[in-house]
Amino acid sequence: MEDRVLVLNQDYQALSICSVERAFVLVYLQKAELVSYNSRRMLHSVSQAFRFPTIIRLYSYVRMPYKKVSLSRNSIFRRDGFSCLYCGSRHQLSIDHVIPRSRGGNDSWENLATACQKCNAKKGDMTPEEAGMSMRIRPFRPSYIMFLRDFSGNVKEEWRPYLLM
Repeated sequence: MEDRVLVLNQDYQALSICSVERAFVLVYLQKAELVSYNSRRMLHSVSQAFRFPTIIRLYSYVRMPYKKVSLSRNSIFRRDGFSCLYCGSRHQLSIDHVIPRSRGGNDSWENLATACQKCNAKKGDMTPEEAGMSMRIRPFRPSYIMFLRDFSGNVKEEWRPYLLM
C-alpha cells in the first residue's frame, strides 16, 4: 500500500503524513479516530473488513515544538518544483549557491537554488546579477504546513481544509 494518511493533532492541526498501516494501527488501538475514509476501498483481515483511512485525528494532544523542514538536496528540488530557477529546465538538475561560497555564501534555504548544469556553469562564481541571469522566484524557507501542502506530492482533496487551503 502506497497510500498516505493525514494525521491531525487533537485540535485538528496537521501534524504529519503516515502510511495507511500506521494509521490503521492508531485507530485500532484507539489512539486516534477516523475523520475521513475512502468508501471505495477496505482493509481486510481474515475475518473482518475495516474502513480505509485518509485522515485520522489523535485523541490526545501531542505537543510539538516548532517544526521546520530539514534542508536537503531533495527538499530544495521539491521547493523549486524540480525545475531550474533560471531557465525552467527539468533536465540535469544541480544545486546552485546564489551567493557563491567563495564570497561568503552559506548553505541556507535563502542561498540554495535548483539550477540545471548549463545555467550553473554559465553563472559560475558570480551572483545572478553579475552573470546577467534572473531568477523566476527568490529562494525561501518553506514552513512545515506549506511543505506538507505544496511539496509533499499528491495532496488529496479531503486534506485541503486541514492544510489551510
